[in-house]
Amino acid sequence: MRPPVPLEEVDRLRALHELEVLDTPPESEFDDLVALASRICGVPMSLVSLIDADRQWHKARVGTDAVETSRDLSFCAHAILGRDLMVVPDAAADPRFAEHPAVVDDPGVRFYAGAPLITTEGFALGTLCVVDAEPRRLTLSQLQALPALARQVTAQLELRRYGALLERSNARLHELERHLDEFAELSSKLREPLTAMRAYLDAPATACGVQDMVMANAHPLGRLVDNLLELAGPAPAGALHLREVNLSYLVQRAVEAVRPIGDAKHVPVTAHTATPIRVHADPVRLEQALSHLLFSAVKYAPEGGRVEVSTAIEAGPVVRVHDRDLIPGKQPSLFRHFYEGALAAGGRDRGLGIVKAIFDAHHATVAMADRPCDGTSLLVVFPLSP
Repeated sequence: MRPPVPLEEVDRLRALHELEVLDTPPESEFDDLVALASRICGVPMSLVSLIDADRQWHKARVGTDAVETSRDLSFCAHAILGRDLMVVPDAAADPRFAEHPAVVDDPGVRFYAGAPLITTEGFALGTLCVVDAEPRRLTLSQLQALPALARQVTAQLELRRYGALLERSNARLHELERHLDEFAELSSKLREPLTAMRAYLDAPATACGVQDMVMANAHPLGRLVDNLLELAGPAPAGALHLREVNLSYLVQRAVEAVRPIGDAKHVPVTAHTATPIRVHADPVRLEQALSHLLFSAVKYAPEGGRVEVSTAIEAGPVVRVHDRDLIPGKQPSLFRHFYEGALAAGGRDRGLGIVKAIFDAHHATVAMADRPCDGTSLLVVFPLSP
């Protein structure tokens, strides 16, 4: 059965293409997500699939070498029509897929579960899906973990887009700083024709003389204004949409987003939040950054570890993330991954690097401590809300 096209298809494709992710090379963060989905659900195949106009393209995959398939043959093209997890326990018994070429093959696809990748604008770009050649059913823990992992995929895609905007914005600001001397020089030149015009207007003159003087200075004055506008350029893209928000609420939402993943991996995530703690922030970007930070703590924690999150007022509003080691000899590694991935020069983890850039854009300070047999404490300290 050919999958129907979503009603908002034009806008959905626009949102997908704006992310500039199609046909990009593999990235470890997405590879880690499909590997974790496959492990949690106990299936051999998992994919991050993006539904383009006429194809299904895989950003990450495990258990298959296929890079893309026709959209007409895509299970995921059916999954993006809804907002909830689509589960097909036995594709051979489902009228939508019983005659599908991949189902009638031996061995073929018999089990499919796909969680839509829904953007903050509400568009379903594709799915995080798991596939098996045997019919099966997922446990409650697996059913909760798969959509949670899909939200992490979507956050990664949007954070990369926002990270690129931040880079362009910062580059533009650096360019403007380099032009400060040029602004000063142009300002001086701008005063010369204005001063001449003011002096001439203050002195007795005929109307014809005033017109001649104005016309003589109008062209150089216009050129100077054009130069100033060219130097200033358009407003930098990627600006934060700041307002007063409750930091504890954002942290609680981030905890709830990653808790199903932690539960499925046997890494409990606990939260102790003081309410309310007001900060001046972009709630969407900050929540995404906090969610990815907590997901990284869960991802790098050993099975049986624990992630604790708290908020407080100390030198300023503080978010404290602590990954505790409950198993002797299996110390959590968030410190090394966050330091090498985000803090050290040339950090290797693009996702954590963007998280750090978002904290920087909020003028937040990141501090870390690592204690043997205890774990890593990571503090994010925000300025007091004005």
